[in-house]
Amino acid sequence: MGLATTDGGAAALLDSGKTFDLVFDASNADSHAEYWRLLEPTGAVCIDLTPHNSGTPAVPTVNGAQALTDRHISLISCGGQAAVPVLHALARHRTPAYMEVVCTGASRSAGRATRLNLDEYIATTQDAVRAFTGTPEAKVMVNVTPALPPPPFRVHMTVLAPDVDPHVVRDLVEAAAAQVRRFAPGYRVTDFEATRESIGVTVEVSASGGRLPEHAGNLDIINAAAIHLADLRATSLLTEGTRA
Repeated sequence: MGLATTDGGAAALLDSGKTFDLVFDASNADSHAEYWRLLEPTGAVCIDLTPHNSGTPAVPTVNGAQALTDRHISLISCGGQAAVPVLHALARHRTPAYMEVVCTGASRSAGRATRLNLDEYIATTQDAVRAFTGTPEAKVMVNVTPALPPPPFRVHMTVLAPDVDPHVVRDLVEAAAAQVRRFAPGYRVTDFEATRESIGVTVEVSASGGRLPEHAGNLDIINAAAIHLADLRATSLLTEGTRA
């Protein structure tokens, strides 16, 4: 395609002598701290797709515009991108006492970095759930399944909260999902249950666009979130330029 490539990481990017406005880091949690150390002096924005748990946590439909005021943006994890929009919406209805998130992805969609970073993935996602919802206690679990055919990426959320209105929370969940589908069309709610004391929601994400296999929704949603934030930044810069 005529595009420059390298296996030298962020150091090679800097050695190229090129200037750049935005960098996506899709390496791994162990490498990100060093990459950001190298990138920070350049003035470029870094959107981190690893679960390193540094920078400003960002979920496009929750705080996307605000996050762009920072140059170091964390996309948490694929599970975080799938769960937080729904959990944040539910927390606006009732302050939860406990939240549990179970992420299940196909083994074929989990690369080496994902497997090496599972501890970071869990910790970073738990921190984000607590931060975006105000829940005092959150638990995240991750399953990697070798099932064939490979299933779509699935995230099940359990929320314990007092005096829940099932009709209200259903509308909140559907509205949150509709916002995510604007940039990740394979995102959908597949199960919903609510009582006066608890809420259960399952979402599935199928990859769309043809570049990834359908079951790789975990990759698709975090990639889509990264691109959407980059688009928001570009639009913001263009608007500022027009005003100037």
